[in-house]
Amino acid sequence: MTTITTRTVEYPADGLTMIGHLALPAGVDRRPAVLLGPEGTGLSDVERRRADALAELGYIALAFDLHGGRYLSDPEEMLARCMPLLADPDRMRSIGHAALDVLRNEPRTDPDRIAAVGYGTGGAVGLELGRDGVNLRAIGTVNALTTGRPGEAARIRCPVWAGVGSEDPIMPPAQRKAFTAEMQAAGVDWRLAVYGGALHAFHHPPVDHPVVPGVGYHPRHAQRAWRDVVDLLAECLPVTEHLGA
Repeated sequence: MTTITTRTVEYPADGLTMIGHLALPAGVDRRPAVLLGPEGTGLSDVERRRADALAELGYIALAFDLHGGRYLSDPEEMLARCMPLLADPDRMRSIGHAALDVLRNEPRTDPDRIAAVGYGTGGAVGLELGRDGVNLRAIGTVNALTTGRPGEAARIRCPVWAGVGSEDPIMPPAQRKAFTAEMQAAGVDWRLAVYGGALHAFHHPPVDHPVVPGVGYHPRHAQRAWRDVVDLLAECLPVTEHLGA
């Protein structure tokens, strides 16, 4: 396991001061990097630990912020902020670009070797960066089968992997169909993993506050989805290739 260092980074986006979590593996060499987006509730220790885990695998990882350093535990407050955001691709892109600039400006980041991985709203932000034509090596999402403005998916320049629970009422079969139709029509190299019996946010450990209906933790599928994300990165953004191994 690689020794890692972490630090908090502040940056402006969406009229707020965002507070992200940057994790770096040991060493001084340039590394491939991952932009990591949180669920709609916002950045929490769950995403910070994921960023740390990616750094242990050899990646520079930035878990970015959605709400100016706040974690929105009240479902009504979360929906009041996230629903307008999800309906506004340009706002999502601005949040994504601001975080991406922070990651690119880290001296150890290889700016030509970056992937975006996100959950829920954070995954939608990653997809919008792809639809904006950003040079990414991979996009991985869980619970983020969002569709974009007509024709813009053709700008996606990398493989897209998406995961969803079969019983997710927030991302139902009709939403899956619309998402995959968009990816297919755009000629994207896409994959969809449907995790049987899982609800929305099945990857997220239980929380001690109210959640929106249809959310539920599925520990087995949570582990599988994480392995699928790591496999996507290993295929599209291998650390060993970068290190010359």
